[in-house]
Amino acid sequence: MMILISNCNIYTPTSIGNKDLLIAGNQIAGIGENLQLPNGIEGIEIDGTGLILTPGLIDAHVHIAGAGGEGGPATRTPEMPLSMLLDGGITTVVGCLGTDGYTRDPVSVLMKCKSLRQEGVSAYMYTGAYQVPTPTILGDPAKDLTMIDEVIGIGEIALSDHRSSHPTIHELIQLAAKARVGGMLGNKAGIVNIHMGDAKNPFQPLYDAVNQSELKLTQFFPTHCNRNPYIFENAKTYGKKGYVDLTASSYPYYPDIEVKTSKAVPELVRAGVPLQNITMTSDACGSLPDFDEKGNLIQLDMGLPKSVLTELADLVLREKFPMEMALQTVTSNVAGILKLHSKGNIQPGKDADLLLLDKDFQIVYMIAMGKIMIHNYRMVKKGSYE
Repeated sequence: MMILISNCNIYTPTSIGNKDLLIAGNQIAGIGENLQLPNGIEGIEIDGTGLILTPGLIDAHVHIAGAGGEGGPATRTPEMPLSMLLDGGITTVVGCLGTDGYTRDPVSVLMKCKSLRQEGVSAYMYTGAYQVPTPTILGDPAKDLTMIDEVIGIGEIALSDHRSSHPTIHELIQLAAKARVGGMLGNKAGIVNIHMGDAKNPFQPLYDAVNQSELKLTQFFPTHCNRNPYIFENAKTYGKKGYVDLTASSYPYYPDIEVKTSKAVPELVRAGVPLQNITMTSDACGSLPDFDEKGNLIQLDMGLPKSVLTELADLVLREKFPMEMALQTVTSNVAGILKLHSKGNIQPGKDADLLLLDKDFQIVYMIAMGKIMIHNYRMVKKGSYE
């Protein structure tokens, strides 16, 4: 099966103007003008007139197998259904555990990755959870990285948070070193995804780990860097040498606390943070708890993957941030940081993960690995039991 998308405004994420795009199997076969389906080859033609063609979005922090539990067993969040990812334009997802590395297991995340792959999207994972020593699949995080295709890093490891296991700097260095070596042996990013909490001076443990070792800040991928005003101010300095990931899903629930992602991106750039160091993820299916000064749970909500597309739209339409720059934060930047070489760009030979959007950023067509998932605004593929 081949797919021809004609006369669409293509962002690779760089703007290349109105062109045609041809898909063969699960890859992009060609980009140009006046392209045609080959004679005798079965195919589908999509008229992209007036539509924007972008890479499929990459959400690099999703609790695909469920998370939560801070308010007891009834507050455990459910697994991520495929339709929830498709609704958000997510063609590639990276799964992780969170607070609960005791009753939940990286094996369940691995099986959910395999499930989502079978259902049609691309799925990867971090091995581990908040705790250090962190739970693994094969008994050692470096082995997980080396031996298991889906595992691309370690995390999310909690720092600067009352739910953290408060690892020493030495323990943090050892974990990052395992990620580094396991990543090299497995040809993976080997990055450590870090949950950033509400403690003051939250990035200090990462600075200390780098200063006391041969590691670099780019060995770490800290997330929730917009969870409060003071961590965001710190991120303006940290992001000049390390990565800054912004959480898109929590702002609607905590508007008086969170820095809205679509406002945070331009502010980071104005502060001198290189655009390629900035990403945004959803934290979907993760619980979004709020605690009082005594540590009591006072509010609990759940993130959704569509928040990434919502913040992308707000970044372009409300903040007037250039489209090709905004797209990088959810496509090519993420692919580069995580070494997902076939993702995040529209080029011949890359995976055919694509979105066709209207002027309001509604998904008209969605293609994942060469298969149509949304057709003319209607979801035509759903997961098992949906």
